[in-house]
This record gives sequence, structure tokens and C-alpha cells, in this order.
Amino acid sequence: MLTTIKRFLIGRPLRSNELEGQKLTKLKALAILSSDALSSVAYGPEQVLIVLATVSALAFWYSVPITVGILILLTALILSYRQIIYSYPQGGGAYLVSKENLGLNPGLLAGGSLLVDYILTVAVSVSAGTDAITSAFQTLHPYNIQIAVFLIIVITILNLRGLTESANVLAYPVYLFVLALVLVMVVGFYKIATGQTPPDLHPDMGTPVAGISLFLLLKAFSSGCSALTGVEAISNAIPNFREPAPRNAARTLIIMGVILAILLSGICFLAYWLGVAPKETETVVSQMASQVFGRGIMYYFIQATTAMILVLAANTGFSAFPQLAFSMARDKFMPRMFTIRGDRLGYSNGIIFLGVASIILILAFLGNTERLIPLYAVGVFIPFTLSQSGMIIKWLRQKPKGWVGRLLINLIGAIITFSVLLILFITKFSQVWAILIFLPIVIFTFKKIYRHYIDVGEQLRIEGEFHEELRDNVIIVPVAGITTVVERSINYAKSLSGQVIAVYVAFNHEDEKRMEEKWKEWNNGVRLVTLHSSYRSIVQPLAKFLEIIERKSREHKYQVMVLVPQFMPKKRWQNILHNQSGLLIRMRLLWKKDVVVAILPYHLKK
Repeated sequence: MLTTIKRFLIGRPLRSNELEGQKLTKLKALAILSSDALSSVAYGPEQVLIVLATVSALAFWYSVPITVGILILLTALILSYRQIIYSYPQGGGAYLVSKENLGLNPGLLAGGSLLVDYILTVAVSVSAGTDAITSAFQTLHPYNIQIAVFLIIVITILNLRGLTESANVLAYPVYLFVLALVLVMVVGFYKIATGQTPPDLHPDMGTPVAGISLFLLLKAFSSGCSALTGVEAISNAIPNFREPAPRNAARTLIIMGVILAILLSGICFLAYWLGVAPKETETVVSQMASQVFGRGIMYYFIQATTAMILVLAANTGFSAFPQLAFSMARDKFMPRMFTIRGDRLGYSNGIIFLGVASIILILAFLGNTERLIPLYAVGVFIPFTLSQSGMIIKWLRQKPKGWVGRLLINLIGAIITFSVLLILFITKFSQVWAILIFLPIVIFTFKKIYRHYIDVGEQLRIEGEFHEELRDNVIIVPVAGITTVVERSINYAKSLSGQVIAVYVAFNHEDEKRMEEKWKEWNNGVRLVTLHSSYRSIVQPLAKFLEIIERKSREHKYQVMVLVPQFMPKKRWQNILHNQSGLLIRMRLLWKKDVVVAILPYHLKK
């Protein structure tokens, strides 16, 4: 039944040679890998206005020059990441750039920041999408968290079905969202040009504002930079593109940058001109659409597409996280399970881990987007800065043809991203301080994982000839009575070794005496050892007895094996009707390094 449900949700398994068919075209890659960056225009300008609103509505005109600054940063990032794509076509982006050029710790910092950022990507995107839904249907506002968790589960299942299928679904909402915002901008600018919009809705550019400060403007700028999150995703997922992968990835990046610049500048200027102010229960995009089209069909079309892309923007994280986790697991800094492809040829363990982690984050922050966005922005600007710095070192070391121009691009990018990072920490330290504790813990964990794999490799490596020989096995068979299962287990153990010991754990002396008499009557040629348990535990006395056997086995070079009889009910649910002594024994003994634990199943027929 579980297999049937899995096939219904995920689909049939794909052959390994079908992998090329799962690679993305530029059109599909733009939908999957750019949805995070493009969707951020729905909340990035709003974050700027939220900060400016703390002074007064007169300060809203500052959103225009702030947006110009964000566009300059976007240009620097696009040009920089285009160079990274061609320099590191194997993917991994900031992680590989930093590790190769700056050293191990910066590489792990970049990789850890991005992994955390992709978890935040899912949480922020789904939270923002849920806000868009509840803005249109405000009776649903109390159910924000439940809706967000449900949507993450749906997106996780969608991604487990494979890249191609998820791209087929995602392409439509992404392009419909772009179309919807373009319609808002075109109609809005037309109304402005024809005088249908009152000119007194907004303050004039340059209007003096009491209480405005450089600190507040920098805080608004850093908040608006959340619109640039997701720009790096394409450089991490180059292997997901069809060949020639680097060229297709670079072109997709440029297309994404152009669309993002148009939407960001258009939404920002239109929000300023219409005098839109942030509200707790209604988004800025919702207010703009309402003013431009009224609360008709077009309004709900725009809200629906905005909600869809904000939710499905989480797919950028689902596309880039597994690929980055694979790169780090290949380098032994993450568990090997992240290198395994699932039934649909995606890195399904990474997808499932990301889904679970983002749900935990939603529950921890109660689905509050504004509380998540500062962490989200810091998480992405750390690898932004490290990747730019790493590319600077690369050009200085290698000095290829035209390296000076490339160096200048990355230098400008590094200066701007580092400045934004400082601004984020200074202006929002009370909201982002936790990352200073969390990231060192993540890096420490990476190193512990790496050390474990190195230690395991050293212990498994064969060096020279192996001379130690074991003379025989000592087989211990735990028994609970004299049954068909015990008889079969004893006979099987005798076929493997001449040294078989049956062990019975009694809870009282009457049971102990009764078992010894029955065993003597059976007379099967195997010695019975009875152990008394004053605390009704089977595992503890057995473990102590094995310690004695282990010591003797090391002296005489015997291998100790515990053969656990296990009967298997015909129906799986019937397992709950029986005690799990065999399971408890196995769980305890598996940690004994000099004991082999084996199971002999006996299948019941009815």
C-alpha cells in the first residue's frame, strides 16, 4: 500500500540513462531558478516602505533613489555571477569559489550560509505567498501557519517528482506573474500619463523630511536588498542545465537580471506615485492592483499570480539546495545520503530535508515574514561577499587574458556586497545576531562530519597482508522457551559451529528451575546457561554475560555471534501483539564491537 501511495505521489522510477531528459532548457530553468529573485519584487519594495513609514509618509520619495542603488548592486551581481558560471561550470557557486581561492573556512562559511539561506528561501517565500492569499481573503488570516505548512508539503512532493515535471508546473505561474505585474505597470503608467491619477497622492521628490537620518536610509536600503536574494541560485545549479550548460546558465542569468530590473524599478516608482503605504493586513502589490484595476477580475488575477509565484519561489531553494548539498557531501562535509539520487533522479534526501527544515522554521517564527527576511538577507550577502572576494584572488593568481576588467567587476561587487552586509548587521543586529552563533555551529558540524569520514576511511583501508585468523565461532542463542523457532535456531547454529550456547533469562527462580528441567529432557546436545534478572530486564543480564564471552574470545581468537530467533507474523500489524525482545537485544548488541549479531526469521503461516 505504501508503495502504491508513493507511486501515485511521486511517479514511476526513472532509469539512470534518462538523466539527460531531466535537464532544463533556458525557459524552464528561468521558471525554476529565477522564481525566488523575481518573486522578491512582491515584498522587496514593501520592506523599504516599512522602514520609511517609521518617519512619515513624506519620506516615501526616498524609495526611488534607494531603488536606483539596489539596481546598481543588481548589475554588479549579475556580471560577477556570470563570470563565476564560466569559471566553475561544475556548480557549487560561492562554496567552490571561496573554498578554492580563500581557503576551507571561508568555503564552509559560504556553503553553510547558502544552505541556511535556501531553508529561509522556502520559509520566506511560502510565508509571503500565504500573506498574499490572506490579503485577498482576509477571513483566512488566522490560518496563516496551517496554509504555509500545507503548501510546503505540496511543493516538496512536486519536487520529488523530478526537475522536468516541477518545471512544467512552475513555468506558467512565473510567466503569468511577470505578465500580471507588467499589466499593472503599463496600465498604471498610462493612467499617470493621461492624468487619471491625482498628482497629490505622493510627496514631491526632494521634499524635506523631519527625522530622516543616514542610519534610517541605510536600513531601508538593506531591507530593499532582500529583492536580490536568489540571484546566485543559477550558479549553484549549472549541472541541471542542458548542454552547453555554462552558456545556457549565463544567458538565463542575464534574462533574469533584465526582468528583475524592469519589475523592481516599475513597482517601486508606481508605489511611490500612487502613495501606497504598507499595511499589516494587505500587501503593497495588492493595494497597487486595487488602485489601478479596482477589486474586479484583474485584481484577483494579479493576487492569484502573486500568491502562486511567492509560494512557488520556494522551488529555487528546492532546486539549488540539493545540488549544493551534493557538492558538499561529495567533499565529505555533509552526510553521504545527500549524494544519492532518488527514484526520479533528483537528490531526494536533500529535497525532503529542506522541506522538513523549512516547516520547522515556519512553526518557530509563526509564519511572520518580516521576522525572517533580515536573516534571509544576511544569509545570502555573506556568500555574495565571499564569492566576489574569491574571484578577485583567482584573477590576481591566474591573470588570464582580460583579467583586469574581470577583476574590476568583482572588486566593485565585493565592495558593494560587503557594505550591504555591514549595513545589515549594524541596522538590524537585534534581528540577525543569532546567525553569528548559528553559523560557527554549522561550520563545526561540517568539520566533525569530515573528520568522521576521514577516520572511517583510514580504518577501512587495506594496508599490506592480513594475517589474523579466527579459529571458530562461539554462537550464543537467546531463548525464551522450547518452541519450533528455538529448535530451528539451535539446529542452524550447530551447522555453523561446534560451540553453541543457549541463554535463558529468568525473572524468578521457579522459571529458571523449570527451564533447566525441560532443557535436560530435550537433550539436544547444546549447553544451556540460565541468567537471573532481578529487574525483569532481558538485555542487561545478556549483555553482561557477553562481556565475559568477549574477553575469552579475544584470548583464544574466537568470533562471538549472537543468533537472535525472530518469528514473523503473517500480517504486519500483528507485530504490535508481540513483545519486541529480539529488537531490543539487537539494538543493544549492535554497539558491541566484537560481537556479530544475526537474525534468523521464522515466518508464521497463519
